[in-house]
Amino acid sequence: MRRGGELRVLEGLNLSISYAEFVGIIGPSGCGKSTLMRIMAGLLKPKSGEVIFRGKPLKGPTPRISLMFQTPALFPWYTVLENVMLALIHERGLTKRDKEEKAMAFLDMVGLSGFETAYPAELSGGMRQRVALARALVSQPDLLLMDEPFSNLDPLTAISLRREIETLWLNQSLPPSSIVMVSHDVEELVEMAERIIVLTDRPARIAGIIEVKLERPRQRRSSEFYDYVDRVYTLLS
Repeated sequence: MRRGGELRVLEGLNLSISYAEFVGIIGPSGCGKSTLMRIMAGLLKPKSGEVIFRGKPLKGPTPRISLMFQTPALFPWYTVLENVMLALIHERGLTKRDKEEKAMAFLDMVGLSGFETAYPAELSGGMRQRVALARALVSQPDLLLMDEPFSNLDPLTAISLRREIETLWLNQSLPPSSIVMVSHDVEELVEMAERIIVLTDRPARIAGIIEVKLERPRQRRSSEFYDYVDRVYTLLS
């Protein structure tokens, strides 16, 4: 809201995410990308329209959709293991020991075995983001939403975490089935996404959609890679 009137952030957006798809979203700063992610996660209700998830209207948050924020939203008074177990709080069919074992398995998956009893303040930024990733994955969601997950990490840590997430997604025996990632880094999206949705300034509309048809692992130094980068920048401008 602004001065008693509505501030329209998104308008006329019609998106579909397919099973086992990796979609990237980019747009000008402040255009509503984070708002869109929260709507997709069921955390915000749109003024008009609706979100359909697995054939039914999305009424609110669900364990089948996980959201990773730009800054890891960890509880400082909980250990690493306890932070991950929070995502299993509604799993009534699991004992406490079951939840501990499942959380430890996902911590091991993201390279944090041995840090279960540590507290967030004792970890580096990259390690805290790995804890957030383990928590996002432990409920084994169908859809993982990531809101600029690498923007606060140093370059080497970001590269490592990008590779791990891509490996998890490519291994379809592991969650999640589909990923939607918001980023301000064009090269990052061309490297990871199958489809890139470019948004306009606020109120955000779709400026264009680019399908990235490059073999994996994608080579940033190739001319084909930068052809896609140029296409995204053209839509952004």
